[in-house]
Amino acid sequence: MKPARTKTPRKPPVKKGAQTTLKDPVGVYCRVRPLSLLDQECCIEVINNTTVQLHTPEGYRLNRNGDYKETQYSFKQVFGTHTTQKELFDVVANPLVDDLIHGKNGLLFTYGVTGSGKTHTMTGSPGEGGLLPRCLDMIFNSIGSFQAKRYVFKSNDRNSMDIQCEVDALLERQKREATPNPKTPSSKRQVDPEFVDMINVQEFCKAEEVDEDSVYGVFVSYIEIYNNYIYDLLEEVPFDPIKPKPPQSKLLREDKNHNMYVAGCTEVEVKSTEEAFEVFWRGQKKRRIANTHLNRESSRSHSVFNIKLVQAPLDADGDNVLQEKEQITISQLSLVDLAGSERTNRTKAEGNRLREAGNINQSLMTLRTCMEVLRENQMYGTNKMVPYRDSKLTHLFKNYFDGEGKVRMIVCVNPKAEDYEESLQVMRFAEVTQEVEVARPIDRPICGLTPGRRYRNQARGGPVGDEPLVSEMVLQSFPPLPPCEILNINDEQTLPRLIEALEKRHQLRQMMTDEFNKQAITFKALLQEFDNAVLNKENYIQGKLNEKEKVISGQKLEIERLEKKNKTLEYKIEILEKTTTIYEEDKRSLQQELETQNQKLQRQFSDKRRLEARLQGMMTETTMKWEKECERRVAAKQLEMQNKLWVKDEKLKQLKAIVTEPRTEKPERPSRERDREKVTQRSVSPPPVPNAPPIRLRHRRSRSAGDRWVDHKPASNVQTETVMQPHVPHAITVSVANEKALAKCEKYMLTHQELASDGEIETKLIKGDVYKTRGGGQSVQFTDIETLKQESPTGRKRRSSTAAPAQPDGTESEWTDVETRCSVAVEMRAGSQLGPGYQHHAQPKRKKP
Repeated sequence: MKPARTKTPRKPPVKKGAQTTLKDPVGVYCRVRPLSLLDQECCIEVINNTTVQLHTPEGYRLNRNGDYKETQYSFKQVFGTHTTQKELFDVVANPLVDDLIHGKNGLLFTYGVTGSGKTHTMTGSPGEGGLLPRCLDMIFNSIGSFQAKRYVFKSNDRNSMDIQCEVDALLERQKREATPNPKTPSSKRQVDPEFVDMINVQEFCKAEEVDEDSVYGVFVSYIEIYNNYIYDLLEEVPFDPIKPKPPQSKLLREDKNHNMYVAGCTEVEVKSTEEAFEVFWRGQKKRRIANTHLNRESSRSHSVFNIKLVQAPLDADGDNVLQEKEQITISQLSLVDLAGSERTNRTKAEGNRLREAGNINQSLMTLRTCMEVLRENQMYGTNKMVPYRDSKLTHLFKNYFDGEGKVRMIVCVNPKAEDYEESLQVMRFAEVTQEVEVARPIDRPICGLTPGRRYRNQARGGPVGDEPLVSEMVLQSFPPLPPCEILNINDEQTLPRLIEALEKRHQLRQMMTDEFNKQAITFKALLQEFDNAVLNKENYIQGKLNEKEKVISGQKLEIERLEKKNKTLEYKIEILEKTTTIYEEDKRSLQQELETQNQKLQRQFSDKRRLEARLQGMMTETTMKWEKECERRVAAKQLEMQNKLWVKDEKLKQLKAIVTEPRTEKPERPSRERDREKVTQRSVSPPPVPNAPPIRLRHRRSRSAGDRWVDHKPASNVQTETVMQPHVPHAITVSVANEKALAKCEKYMLTHQELASDGEIETKLIKGDVYKTRGGGQSVQFTDIETLKQESPTGRKRRSSTAAPAQPDGTESEWTDVETRCSVAVEMRAGSQLGPGYQHHAQPKRKKP
């Protein structure tokens, strides 16, 4: 009785954001190749296993005015000149191959200038296989015994795989074998001696924990990116000697999982390392031929070798591959050999070569720009768009940087001094790249079938390789048949022997049939007992399940109660968090308001202090101004009081003279010279500049136009209200004479005021020339004096005794009484040169009403 086959559970959909996104930085390694000549200058030094140091060559120091600078760069690991291919593979590529076998993608590319050892690192040389053949060897060492038969997996044009049953795969194999293609790889063909030493890896390497309940298939493809166009190096193009067709470029497309792939790219299924490397070598040869036809060289394009591993689980019996496309797992490892970056002025490129170099540098620059934008987005939290579409290289591998697999880069450098500037740019790019973080790929879901299906099928007699079947073993246990060839018509022994042998076989078969029937009956009884036991077990288990379901239902109710309680608590917590947030916002707003008020108070306090200082300064300035004004007014008042006092003294003198003079005598005219001696000159202005040289008596006219003047007006001068005022253009007005003002001018003018004889203020303008002395000072030589005098139009004139008109009564007019004479004396103006006794024509003093 064969157990019923259960349906395989489908792969549960992976929800984005369900797991915490973990990120790993891009692994950047550095490999330093040895110098080709021992006497070459070296500009790169390995400090330790993670650091290299660049030295500026001698020539560059001379060109840059002796600027010597040493720069250190750190990597995940540095491989020196004595590193073997095995050591490099174990550290860099081995983890990627292990992830490939466990369903994860990987990207490994070599970067560096031309001649830095990129191709040697990736492909290798005879006797020293590179990373590519070692990756293939590890893959087939790990899945060799679990590979599916050829054509069980079949690629399509949608970047996915279809699965065929054993019969369809067998028919396709027979069809392909009926039409042999010499270019189709086969394990029976002899290995090409050109690369036999490259794939002959001595060290055995194998992945751990390979899923033994799955079958695997390996598909490889080989493309190149030249002048930003993609070409398939494995495409079979019919050769036309008359009109050869150039290879057609391929397009990039996006599959249903948003992964980029090359549409129409040839994928070849391989079963061994030799087959895979033979496909690669064929692409290399074709690439060189294509390059020759299109004027391309091997270093003028980026090459991409893709290894696609297809994995599908066995069915529940462990006999055949599970015919469900959803259970197929596809992982891919891309090995990229980037074109060398160099300056065109060193390569002397022209024409097509110059265009190729420009496209190479443009694609590498786009790769560097993408790395810089990714780093900026991750470091500063920005959301800038990464320019993947600017180049086919970055557009093809954008899924790796978005979290579809691990990314590893090997920076190959040549330590010779001629490559210093290119190596410096390569180091800077590597420094930017290793700061970029890539999301860690999500582990694939586990198939719901029971593990160990393959070996259980083999243990119960399932097909195991080339072992004989049970029917063949039964036939071999029968007695052998005698020779059945009859050569003589009279032979009577052959047929009896044959009949005897057949009878024995029949008897043996009958015995075996009886034994089989007995065993079948016994087995049926055992099965019946087993079915009864199973039924009893099922009943017992059903009772237990019912009990467990009751317990589970009770637990579910408890869980629902706890969930409700949990939701209630979460709601309360949310309310408390919102309340806390509101309080914190209020606290922040109050703190900000407090800080604002404090700042406002500080500003007001600062403004108050500035205002106080300003008011203090204004008070001081105003105080000094008013003190000077008071001093000036006091001086003017003193001068006015002195004038009034002098006028009173004169009046009293004249009154005394009139009173004491006898009547009969006529007043005699005093001498003017004597009166001038009696009058005291009172000066109200300071004297001219002291220590001035003597004035030469020269009379010349005033020249005020064209020269600069020093207008010296002492502070004690009284402001007159006359219409005519002295005005000197281009003058520097000072109150005290100083050397600074005299040094800037050619003329000097002093305004001097004094009291005239008639009591009015007389202003004198004393002018002079400014001369420089031998000692470096200035001296003034006075040349002219201008006098400004004010007179009253109502001044009284004296009457002449000889020309006095006759009185109406015929008598001579004389001063006969003291009152009249006193009134005349009192009306005389201050400062008059006339003394008592002079005759005046005056009116009698007007009496106040």
